[in-house]
Amino acid sequence: MKKLSKDKQQKLLMIGLLTAGALIALWFGAVSTQQASLKNLAKRKTDSEQKLREVKQTIANADKIETELGETGKQVAKLEEGMASGDLYYWAFNTLRQFKSNYKVEIPQFSQVDGPKEVSLLPKFPYKQLNLTVAGTAFFNDLGKFIADFENQHPYFRILNLTVEPAGFSGGDHEKLSFKMEIAALVKPGAP
Repeated sequence: MKKLSKDKQQKLLMIGLLTAGALIALWFGAVSTQQASLKNLAKRKTDSEQKLREVKQTIANADKIETELGETGKQVAKLEEGMASGDLYYWAFNTLRQFKSNYKVEIPQFSQVDGPKEVSLLPKFPYKQLNLTVAGTAFFNDLGKFIADFENQHPYFRILNLTVEPAGFSGGDHEKLSFKMEIAALVKPGAP
């Protein structure tokens, strides 16, 4: 470079700077955008592979899921067999009478059945509900066992608004309680 004239040295320096500028512009303009595009494609490929694995897993489990669905359907059908249908008052009266035969609980008062009507707890629930009020007498422990066993053995029944007070007998049963409770029961779909 020492043998070149000052003018040629400046031109050569200018060409070098312009070439370096062009290379930098080319890097930022083309290469870096291509690298970003390649990273984006790699991420999309990884996501697609993950979705493909999930779909393959779902397909592999389809038979298992279908079997579980069938078993669950059978369980629901079995539970529906015990739900209210036909003459709702007779059904409720008979179900309570049969159940209470194993307990020292007297239930002489039954109200009329209110329902079937829409279930107020859950919207768009496929079952309807009936309500019935019963009253009777029992000792505290007997009533507690009766209520616990009743709800455990009949999952489509719920006891609501239970009121308990002393029975007020003048005889020897001054420890007896008088109770009143609402019973809500699910009605089998298609029942009147």
